[in-house]
Amino acid sequence: MNTQLLQDFPELSHLPREDLEDMLADPMYFQAVFYSLPRVKALYQAQRELGMANESLANKNLALQQDLYKLRSDTKNAFDEAKSLEARWKDLEREQREIYQRLTPQFLLMRLRHATTAQDELSETLASAFIASSPGHDAAGVSNASGTSNGRDVEEFVRDFKELRKVYHKRMMWADRWTSGQVAWRDD
Repeated sequence: MNTQLLQDFPELSHLPREDLEDMLADPMYFQAVFYSLPRVKALYQAQRELGMANESLANKNLALQQDLYKLRSDTKNAFDEAKSLEARWKDLEREQREIYQRLTPQFLLMRLRHATTAQDELSETLASAFIASSPGHDAAGVSNASGTSNGRDVEEFVRDFKELRKVYHKRMMWADRWTSGQVAWRDD
């Protein structure tokens, strides 16, 4: 009898040699003896327990599946919203830079100068229109001794012209102060 076999499987030491040879010759007999061995029973029992533990874990995972799908969907929606807000943020930053650029001291000074020029042109246009429409003046505004001007029209013109020139001179004063460094801008 093979001593190595009996050392590896001491459970078989009580079987006679004929039974061992029959086991090798008959696969059904071999399986019957093999599956009755305590080590094999213990292995199958451990395998069953592991299978049941895996099945229990699988059932727990399946119970969590819907919650996980919902969480995945919520996470994707939150991520998509975050990406959308990030893109909107970039648009808002660009808009803010454009707005702030229109509020820089250099830009505001340029606007003041343009407004001053426009105010000067407006007052000169009013004066030219008054002269052109006044009786007693020809198209070039030269006085003509034959006509007189209505006093009410003159008062209205003077009032309007004075108001336009007042705004013009205020803008000129601010531009002069600004140019000489008397205007300070705060960034708060």
